[in-house]
Amino acid sequence: MRWLVLTTLALLPTTASAQTAPLAAVPDKGAPNPSGSRTSGQGDIAVTIYNSNLALVQDIRALDVPAGRSRQEFADVSAQIRPETVTLAGPGLGVVEQNFDYDLLSPDKLMEKAVGKIVTIVRTNPATGAETREQARVLAANGGIVLQIGERIEVLRDDGLPVRVIFDRVPENLRARPTLSVTVDASHAGPVATRLSYLTPGLGWTSDYVALFDEAKATIDMQGWVTLTNNTGTTFANARTLLVAGNVGGGSNRFAALSDSLEAAGTESGARERLGDYYLYPLAERTTIANAQQKQVSFLDVKAAAARKAYEFVNGWLGANDDPRSATTVIKFSTSRDGGLGDQLPAGTIRVYLRDAKGEPQFIGETRIDHTPMGSAMALRIGEAFDVKIKTVVEERTKLSNRRWQTRMRYIITNARPGPVTVDLAQDGLYGDVRIAAQSITGTRVSADRIEWKVPVAANGTTEATATFDTRY
Repeated sequence: MRWLVLTTLALLPTTASAQTAPLAAVPDKGAPNPSGSRTSGQGDIAVTIYNSNLALVQDIRALDVPAGRSRQEFADVSAQIRPETVTLAGPGLGVVEQNFDYDLLSPDKLMEKAVGKIVTIVRTNPATGAETREQARVLAANGGIVLQIGERIEVLRDDGLPVRVIFDRVPENLRARPTLSVTVDASHAGPVATRLSYLTPGLGWTSDYVALFDEAKATIDMQGWVTLTNNTGTTFANARTLLVAGNVGGGSNRFAALSDSLEAAGTESGARERLGDYYLYPLAERTTIANAQQKQVSFLDVKAAAARKAYEFVNGWLGANDDPRSATTVIKFSTSRDGGLGDQLPAGTIRVYLRDAKGEPQFIGETRIDHTPMGSAMALRIGEAFDVKIKTVVEERTKLSNRRWQTRMRYIITNARPGPVTVDLAQDGLYGDVRIAAQSITGTRVSADRIEWKVPVAANGTTEATATFDTRY
């Protein structure tokens, strides 16, 4: 049910003693109120945001406190604040008790808090515009509003008729904004510079990348964007913002399951500042991170880094597939300083574009990456090749003894493209003691369970590769 709630501004709880001017002038102070002025109670805000849906908020405010104990209220904190992480520090100030009031003012909450109390019901006659007023006691506000008006019981319905409810006050435990109240013990009266710090979920960041691959020039352009997301219920105005790349303990790792884009981890050190084992990405300027907003900031812009397209196919075990299967299209490049992107890459999604015959960039696939050090070899597996197919055939499987088998495999690679290709063909699943008895193309045993061959295939052509495996258990 939709309610038009009328209250008088003079009846709203005052928090003037706790919301004095911040230590430094802040030009952009949150969302405007109906009069157009900005009324955020925040001071000088600094926000450290982690990849794991977690942020550290540090808010410097000036309080005018009396000597001894007093309750100070901090409005415009995160609605998802973790109260157990709150610290308040200031010279001569001791913290006695703190409370977080997250029951926010709304028409529904007003009705819930009014149960058992008297309100005024105002009805307007649609034909004449005349108003009638009645005193009513709210009996229930769960799934509907039940009122006692005189001797009768009435249920208010959402029937479109003009009805509004007038309350004589706002309940003390309802807040227009998320508010933290702290009982402090001050050694002396007067202004005190305080630092309020706390952790909050609902504020996080991810990396998004746009890659433009030029197959003819064998280069890639990479643009990296930081995407900030704020679902805390609070706007952080004109905040100094620091991003931390890495999976810190205590957060939720949204990149727990990622594609295998990292072929070889790099060993180069970058120039970016570190915090322990994490990299720091400070935003160059203060920014307002509005509630329910996504904001993007560029952090990487590299042109014409070396890259190449490759085709991959992995046969998962020593078996055949009845129908030819597509090879995987892969874009390979490096994050190294020389010839690569020259930076480490925070975890995120890379979207790859390719120019068409008219020179227009067209989307060809996307993949996610984990946190990647500088100097790494990257392989973006972006889709399946239309014209490059592989069929695997078991030509013969012979039992040599109870613990020994021999399998002769044939791999048929076809290429319907007008140019030659090289397919990175892999036989996986070589579990146990598996030896290569014979192979038509010399491969590389990259692990105990896997061998890889580079198979050239002519334009509009077919290439067959064979291998014999001696398996012992």
